[in-house]
Amino acid sequence: MKLHELVSTPGAKTARTRKGRGESSGKGKTSGKGNKGQKSRTGHKHRPLFEGGQMPLIRRIPKRGFTNARRIAFEAVNIGEAAKVVKEGDITAESLKAVSRISGKAPLKILGGGEIAEARTVVADAFSAAAKEKIEKAGGTCRLAGVAASGETTAPAEA
Repeated sequence: MKLHELVSTPGAKTARTRKGRGESSGKGKTSGKGNKGQKSRTGHKHRPLFEGGQMPLIRRIPKRGFTNARRIAFEAVNIGEAAKVVKEGDITAESLKAVSRISGKAPLKILGGGEIAEARTVVADAFSAAAKEKIEKAGGTCRLAGVAASGETTAPAEA
């Protein structure tokens, strides 16, 4: 077989359709857009999910409940898991981020799952009652992040 003997398979090469070039072109007159109507006009566009004047699906389905715009989404970590991953020193958001347990993009909340054996200082944005009880029972302390030893916040007060 030589290069000049190669032939394309039938149907592999088709001529492009030249629309609007007369009746005998195969896509003449209306150029495959049918007759009249909004979609046959030039510049026709409609927004995504447009349903042709029918009541859109998002407006047909029932709405329930309430979404609180001021909700604070915490990154939650159980105290037992935090004590296992952070071997020594204080348990803080930075130490948990260093071991890739949290992303550090949201405030940290310590939950009461698991056990803590040794006395540790835990610094977080929030504590569950069970977590606070377990930490203090083990002899450790709970400190809120952004709160100085005197009890005043280090962050500027919101007006």
